[in-house]
Amino acid sequence: MAKQLQITLVRSLIGRPGNQRITVKTLGLTKTNSTVLHQDNPAIRGMVNQVSHLVVVKEIEA
Repeated sequence: MAKQLQITLVRSLIGRPGNQRITVKTLGLTKTNSTVLHQDNPAIRGMVNQVSHLVVVKEIEA
């Protein structure tokens, strides 16, 4: 079974550095409390680790 990550933006991007804004946008998150699903792979994990203080991640079996 492939794992998926449910990523939710829980903190605002106001006042955050540009690299964090770009990372959140690349993940597909636009507004606070928006949620996206991504396949669990090292690239997505790296992006999540970079903005871990802004998002909540939940692992889902798909």
